[in-house]
Amino acid sequence: MTDKSRTEHPSVSSDTITSVLKRVIAENGREYIRGYLLAILCLGIIAGTTAYAAWIMESVVNEAFANKRADLVLIICGSIFAAFVLRGFATYFQAVILSKIGNNIVARYQRRLFSHLMALSVSYFNESRSAYLAAKINQNISGIRDVLNMTVTSLARDLLTLLALVGVMLSKDWLLTLIVFAVAPPLLLGLRYVSKRLRAATRESVELNSHVLGAMQETVQGITIVKAFTMENQLKEKVESIIERAENRSNRIARLTERTAPMSESFAGFTIAGVLAYAAFRSIYGGILPGAFFSFVTALLMAYDPAKRLARLQVSLERAAVNARMIYEILDLKPRQADRADAQPLAITDAAITFRNVRFGYSESETILKGVSFTAEGGRTTALVGPSGAGKSTIISLIPRFYDPADGEILIDGQDIAHVTKQSLRNAIAYVSQQPYLFEGTIRDNIRYGRPDATDAEIEEAARHAYAHDFILAQPLGYDTPVGENGVTLSGGQRQRLSIARALVRNAPILLLDEATSALDTESEQAVQKALDEAMSGRTVVVIAHRLSTVVRADKIIAMQDGMVIEEGTHEDLAARENGLYARLNNLQAPAGLTGK
Repeated sequence: MTDKSRTEHPSVSSDTITSVLKRVIAENGREYIRGYLLAILCLGIIAGTTAYAAWIMESVVNEAFANKRADLVLIICGSIFAAFVLRGFATYFQAVILSKIGNNIVARYQRRLFSHLMALSVSYFNESRSAYLAAKINQNISGIRDVLNMTVTSLARDLLTLLALVGVMLSKDWLLTLIVFAVAPPLLLGLRYVSKRLRAATRESVELNSHVLGAMQETVQGITIVKAFTMENQLKEKVESIIERAENRSNRIARLTERTAPMSESFAGFTIAGVLAYAAFRSIYGGILPGAFFSFVTALLMAYDPAKRLARLQVSLERAAVNARMIYEILDLKPRQADRADAQPLAITDAAITFRNVRFGYSESETILKGVSFTAEGGRTTALVGPSGAGKSTIISLIPRFYDPADGEILIDGQDIAHVTKQSLRNAIAYVSQQPYLFEGTIRDNIRYGRPDATDAEIEEAARHAYAHDFILAQPLGYDTPVGENGVTLSGGQRQRLSIARALVRNAPILLLDEATSALDTESEQAVQKALDEAMSGRTVVVIAHRLSTVVRADKIIAMQDGMVIEEGTHEDLAARENGLYARLNNLQAPAGLTGK
């Protein structure tokens, strides 16, 4: 566990917008280059037609109104109509193209994120609240799309439009154009200051909103406990506190973001008023036709929106880049348990499991297993017993490498599982946890997760062995009945029997049972125990049991206490030892069974 601080723990990134943009382009640029080029062409057409509308205003004013050239009116009006039609189609196509690319990017990163999350170790998910993680991903996944689309639209549409309109302004009055842009630097400095302040506020807002969604999701998932313990007011106060902090942070972002409005509007008002005054006096006292000035003013007014969007671009990109960085923090996590370079597929012969002086703790400050050594013989059943906290479930978790030991070795048929591929290791194991978990879908789907290529006949056979077939047929749609979220429509015993059926259909040489019958009533336990007895035959079974019915038939019983193996032997041998741990536990529960975890 010494690498805990170095892997699977995101840190606050100090990447600039530029570095995030470079990474996004490097990962996606080649994939979407054709679509973006076509979108840029459309955006260029929009920029050109916008500039044309401003440029033609000189002819409209001078020829139509001042010189009264009726022969040119239709030509001028026709060209304006054609320009707007072309602009409309270009706007449609660029919007559709960018939307399709953006949607594909979101889907692409959703797939990538899911795949990466599946590669991370169990410990990462134990240390990260699932509701918060889901909310964080949901909020931030669009950041990468927005970084690309904002960059393309701003550079291709707004920058090209602004340059084209500035070109019109220069052609009409170059001196006035230079004066207009001479007063722009103070505005740019102000926007830069705002964007820096916005970066930290945006990240805090995303974190707080994720906590809000996470708290709500956890409350919904545990609603029965909330109602049973009348926790409504407590949770209400907790969630309202988080919501208030999130609201305050969002308000701060709004103030920072909209702080650009008075700066840009004041700049625009001063510039336009000055230009109009200058144009009016030139026309009144200089006798100059007003067409050029109307064209200049039209270009200036039309340039205001793209200029404002470009001025706010850094502010908008800061928010998108923060979202993108938080997604990359997850994608950049290195799995703690990646297969080693020399890892080989596990070769199963007897499926014997050996622990050699294994030490383990879930954190560096604690030790759960203190030099555990034992062998679970191939094709036989080994039962782990002992008081709560003895380390039994930890042993079960180490066999499929949900965690890696801090010291010692775990071997299967003499092969150190640290040097075999996780895929081959877990393919050789069927696992039934203490808390059965069902996934969204039908009953048939949930059993088939044990082995994707299982036939319907094999699924039904596994259900019969798990004594689940009868209650499945009693469901409205039989095996095709949806189970609801985590099997909410089924009882605890029914969910556990489906979990056992999923393990049986896997047909693996190693079977791990973590108090697999704990959720069953006495009648259901007896039925399932018969199925488990049949399933255990010929397999290597490691079982944690809390009832004597499972323990007495085990080929070997290992009694544990305080992370150490205290006793080994059969039921008869251990029960006969005076003052032994197993004998004491057995006497406490006789004749019903033995204490569990």
